[in-house]
Amino acid sequence: MAPAVRGLKSLVWQKLKSSIFDDCRKEDEWKIILLDDYTTKLLSLCCKMTDLLAEGITVVENVYKNREPVPHMKAIYFITPTKKSVDGLIDDFISRSSSRYKAAYVYFTDFCPDNLFNKMKSSCSKSIRRCKEINISFFPYESQVFTLNVPDAFYRCYSPTLEKTKDKDAVMETMAEQIVTLCATLEENPGVRCKSMPSDNASKLAHLVEKYLEDYYKTDEKSQIKAMAYDLLPIENDTYKYKTDGPAGKEKEAILEEDDELWVKIRHKHIADVIEEIPKLLKEVSSKKKATEGKLSLSSLAQLMKKMPHYRKEITRQVVHLNLAEDCMSKFKPNIERLCKTEQDLALGTDAEGQKVKDLMRVLLPVLLNKSHDNYDKIRAILLYIFSTNGTTQENLDKLIQNVQIESDSDMIRNWKYLGVPIISSSAVQQHKQTRRDRSSEETFQLSRWTPVIKDVMEDAIENKLDSKDWPYCSQCPPTWNGSGAVSARQKPKASYQDERKSSARLIVFVIGGITYSEMRSAYEVSQAYKSCEVIIGSTHILTPRRLLDEVKSLSKPKDTVCVKDE
Repeated sequence: MAPAVRGLKSLVWQKLKSSIFDDCRKEDEWKIILLDDYTTKLLSLCCKMTDLLAEGITVVENVYKNREPVPHMKAIYFITPTKKSVDGLIDDFISRSSSRYKAAYVYFTDFCPDNLFNKMKSSCSKSIRRCKEINISFFPYESQVFTLNVPDAFYRCYSPTLEKTKDKDAVMETMAEQIVTLCATLEENPGVRCKSMPSDNASKLAHLVEKYLEDYYKTDEKSQIKAMAYDLLPIENDTYKYKTDGPAGKEKEAILEEDDELWVKIRHKHIADVIEEIPKLLKEVSSKKKATEGKLSLSSLAQLMKKMPHYRKEITRQVVHLNLAEDCMSKFKPNIERLCKTEQDLALGTDAEGQKVKDLMRVLLPVLLNKSHDNYDKIRAILLYIFSTNGTTQENLDKLIQNVQIESDSDMIRNWKYLGVPIISSSAVQQHKQTRRDRSSEETFQLSRWTPVIKDVMEDAIENKLDSKDWPYCSQCPPTWNGSGAVSARQKPKASYQDERKSSARLIVFVIGGITYSEMRSAYEVSQAYKSCEVIIGSTHILTPRRLLDEVKSLSKPKDTVCVKDE
């Protein structure tokens, strides 16, 4: 098994090709494809317009919008099974005489409820040539990272206002169904484990996933035979804006995507490695034509682009990443370096030399007194101080909030109790602190000494060291790791496209309420270290430090006042 060769994006595209385009293919026949918002994003993550053209698609339209009729052409409807999308389909065939298209080939992302199916059947069944459910309701964010695109899941799963409500139950069921479509796409029927404490969210979701997996593999025919730049720069929708000739230069845009080999290579690397890597790559390109000499700069690269049309695209991408690295470092140098050192000392309880920090408050105070740090930076430092001491007293917390003048944002601290994290400690109650893997022998950068807890979980799972009390099985047949990485979760058929990967296993990790870029990086690092196991990580959405604090703050608000941005 070669973990990152195919990747989730490639697997999803191959499934879409076989389930949709191959299914309705006819020689020399062009078609229109109708998408809704969800499937538009899904397709954009795993293919380009040239790929669609190769499959006989000439036009891509939004099913929600008014469109000009093209009655001589057939249309593919790749949509979610929602009322809005189904209504868009029905409106196109309201009567046979005024149909927008010659015929409809309908493909739903997942299960279509009976009421919608019957409505569609009674309204336009004569125009529908195909109607299938293809079971893909997740986004392949990176080759080993997926999201469910449920940005409000953090609030719906952890807010006390929604505890024991139908709203929370509904989002749990939706997430479970989506996770099963991931497993179906990977052609996996995995054993399921979950974290037992501190909340029961993981247990509820795990049991739902187990149930839906059983249901899917009973009915499915086949079964019967994933970041410093995102923290510091205003990158939205994976689009990075930059200027090539200083502040007065023309603004340009670049999409940070999987097709950009350089981005894939450097995106999860430490900034120090990136700064070292990019000039080497640039020198490589320039030396091929001996078009430039001496120190490389953005202006010399611009000249190089004019002299070497053949390398224009390659160099353009490298210019983007040089700008990206320089932007990160310009934001980093003034204050962030000292802040990072403080955060590392607080998180680990030791300094860069490995010596135990005796007075954590003395480490914290310079951050709180520094006027150049905003409230988010100060609150994050306060939280690290509280986490490292397993909670603080009510009096101490009130003083910190008052002295730092963060009363309006104090729920960013207090609301962690809803996630089972002790904020106020009691001398009578001794909080249990999680044991971490010893990484003292590992080489790390001084400002990146902290390792995400999820990396410990991944490694323990692969080495069969997870405590069954902390991580109970939900499956009827607990998976048995044989040491080489192979896993026997349940009896299931051999996957047709995975014949070359029989000697290896997959570990799928799902986190309720968001994952960070450092946690995504862990999946790649562990896959690289344990060659026999590919780790795939996913969540409801992607978190940045600022977004996490905003979502924690929202937990105590009424539902109708919470506004959650899409990814």
